[in-house]
Amino acid sequence: MLGLGEDRLRADMNRLLALLFHQGVLDEQFLQLQQLQDESSPNFVSEVVNIYFHESEKLLRNLRTLLMDKEFSDYKKIGIHLNQMMGSSSSIGAKRLTNVCVAFRAASQINNRSGCLRALELLEHEYCYLKNKLHELFQLEQQRILAAGVRYPRQM
Repeated sequence: MLGLGEDRLRADMNRLLALLFHQGVLDEQFLQLQQLQDESSPNFVSEVVNIYFHESEKLLRNLRTLLMDKEFSDYKKIGIHLNQMMGSSSSIGAKRLTNVCVAFRAASQINNRSGCLRALELLEHEYCYLKNKLHELFQLEQQRILAAGVRYPRQM
């Protein structure tokens, strides 16, 4: 039987995931990622997501640097960074981020600097929201794992 704390934490995790799916932040790819996690790799999802965050922060910095350059005109570079961001976002199930990348790429394909700047702001906003919510989810998961390991002596 699960402890009450573990039950509550599992319910909190499920509510948070349901919210993220309802908001369109995540899609079924995230569930497929979770299915790859098992006892032999208990931190698989958080490790993959942390790699994603690390790489995405570099891509976001590169995009901002490119767009802040007053002499910038190489929109193909933006497209390359966006393709990387879109692919990695899609691979972890970050649906809203992937969709923003698509809109951002459309603006870059027509050399629309102001559209690119607006898309970058939205991309950074969505990225921060995703990062905060997944951090919250992983914290709940760690607390649940700790709660599952706590065994209280039986009262006689």
